[in-house]
Amino acid sequence: MITIRPVETRKERKVFVQFANKLYKDCPYYCPTLDFDELNCFDEKENPALEFSEYQLFLAYKDGEVAGRVAALINRRANERWNVRKVRFGWCDFIDDFEVSTALLDAVAAWGKSKGMTLMNGPVGFTDFDKEGALVEGYEYLAPMASLYNYPYYITHYEHYGMQKEADWIEFQIYPPKEVPERWARMNKIVMERSQLHVVKVRNSKELLKRYPNMEYFDVLDAAYQKLYNYQPMTYRQKAYYSKMYFGLLNFDFVTIVENAKNEIVGIGLGMPDISEALRKANGSLFPFGWYHILKALHAKHMDAFDLLLIGVRPDYQDRGVTALIFTEQIPTFARYGVKRLETTSILETNSKNQANFLMFDHKQHKRRRAFSKEL
Repeated sequence: MITIRPVETRKERKVFVQFANKLYKDCPYYCPTLDFDELNCFDEKENPALEFSEYQLFLAYKDGEVAGRVAALINRRANERWNVRKVRFGWCDFIDDFEVSTALLDAVAAWGKSKGMTLMNGPVGFTDFDKEGALVEGYEYLAPMASLYNYPYYITHYEHYGMQKEADWIEFQIYPPKEVPERWARMNKIVMERSQLHVVKVRNSKELLKRYPNMEYFDVLDAAYQKLYNYQPMTYRQKAYYSKMYFGLLNFDFVTIVENAKNEIVGIGLGMPDISEALRKANGSLFPFGWYHILKALHAKHMDAFDLLLIGVRPDYQDRGVTALIFTEQIPTFARYGVKRLETTSILETNSKNQANFLMFDHKQHKRRRAFSKEL
């Protein structure tokens, strides 16, 4: 017998966030989440997206045991931005049982209808900065920290429920050269002179904030991402939240900013060491030794794999070689740290401009993700 229960207590919320780590405990490709990080996603004091979003968490029980979970989400700003009435679903995990997955998705649909929604969409998060897209190719590759992982049977369950493809993303593994090719160096010099660009390096988050007190780097991202699937511009509180979350952790050797002659940011690229193995050792908790493994990975002086978190270029400077400038500046850094493999984040399959940034490298397209939708 399947029972769906809305999550109402802190104890139930903890069961909710821990379910995936238990479901995937024997999967060598899954990257565990940190309990406190997941709990913060549903805390209005911590997650600024909840200023314009609402949600309801559900747990599925089969014969008295937890068998699945799902979060029903409504992002009002995104719905207004795209003129839709979407109820999203995320944090969607379940055992291989059609009755369980159907009951969970039915709960999302019913909740969404009660709020006046007409379309169901997922798996996605509150915003584009949450994990999104069910894995449909590349199950045999390790999942980085910023990506979802799911068993292959999930796709069959979504299709069984009558959901259709709404968007696909692809991901690449990039193998950087050990040094900047001479041809690239010549071209970058021409690009910098022609567009009057220069590269800016800052040493830490304090220096970054001093140079850009209004977090102008996020304005570049808003402009660059404005036409991308489900995206909505960030609020000031979101900018402050992500600035504190990411820039407080980053090794600034891997942060590159490009400015024009007016000292306006026109491009930014950043990433971090792959810490998925450290998260596997932490197994969901910072204590007693999880923090040690994570800090050690973040501050490593040698790493095989590196996660490219984001690259954003102001629209009026796209197609001017700004991304190539960022990569050219980073190649010696990758070599110095011994990086052999770069992992891109998800790129919309229709975003040929972004994909082109990586095709100049030795590369492999190894993963594909999908967001589904269904009319209610």
